[in-house]
Amino acid sequence: MAKITNQELPILQVRGLTVNIRGLPACAPIVDDFSLNLSRGESLGLAGESGCGKSTAALALMRLLGSALEAASGSVRIRGDEVLDLDEEAFDGIRWRRVAYVFQGAMNAFNPVITVGDQIVEAIRRDKSINLVRARQQSWELLESVGINRSRAGGYPHQFSGGMRQRAMIAMALAANPEIIIADEPTTALDVVVQAEILDLLIRLQRERGLTTIIISHDLAAIALTCDQVAIMYAGRIIETGPVEKVLGQPLHPYTKALAMAAPRFGQDFLKIEPIPGAPPRPDEQRCGCAFSPRCQFVRDICRTQQPRLREVCGSAVACHFAENL
Repeated sequence: MAKITNQELPILQVRGLTVNIRGLPACAPIVDDFSLNLSRGESLGLAGESGCGKSTAALALMRLLGSALEAASGSVRIRGDEVLDLDEEAFDGIRWRRVAYVFQGAMNAFNPVITVGDQIVEAIRRDKSINLVRARQQSWELLESVGINRSRAGGYPHQFSGGMRQRAMIAMALAANPEIIIADEPTTALDVVVQAEILDLLIRLQRERGLTTIIISHDLAAIALTCDQVAIMYAGRIIETGPVEKVLGQPLHPYTKALAMAAPRFGQDFLKIEPIPGAPPRPDEQRCGCAFSPRCQFVRDICRTQQPRLREVCGSAVACHFAENL
């Protein structure tokens, strides 16, 4: 068998990532057995209701979890190199340089008393070999690459519109020329025209730079537009994943079907939108069987007692005992 080189490995491999609430072992994991593979240039959408673990899983990949949470187990490999076991100083050479994060809510992510240009310069100069003059030039080039004139580099975050702040946040994420970009709700609180511009920007940057991207969003239409693959999360677990046209066009899991029915569509009578009854489980709730079973219209006895595992069904992977028969 030929030896597999780093160039042939997926750029990002996650296996069995689990995130717990620190000090509360009785709670269910916030993220449970999270796994994925992404190659260079691929894009993955993470979708699901608020609280299903999308952002927590992504922050765990960046080792940016708050003090109340801990990555209890699992493996994260970038270009084949395990990164969760590195000390903080060693991981600092990976964070932002190989994988970068576009935070939700750009206004809160920027320092309000430092100009946008200087904040991008600061990110660039994490590479000590780059002097101030070169860093400033690079910051202008990054701003222009996302559609902001360099003359705006001296502006403060509050002087930028919501769309401009989001573009500037993307420019900052690109400061160290990473291979992987994670964008957390990149179109939140933007009007529909600006949303479309941001999504077009992400698509263009991915193609031009060969970026591997993870887009976290409630907007299934945005994921369909920007992503090759999609993973649907519920109660901390991936319950369906596969090609975006397959999962969103022909969903197999009852939760994915319900999400699709609850999403507004062009020309639809809004009175006929079908909300999902009930609410996702809390981490301190006792769980047995499928976490979605209390809300599922197709529930059967086995669903309440045995947790289904992801398995291949018709070109997707789905965690449902009866996916073929629904």
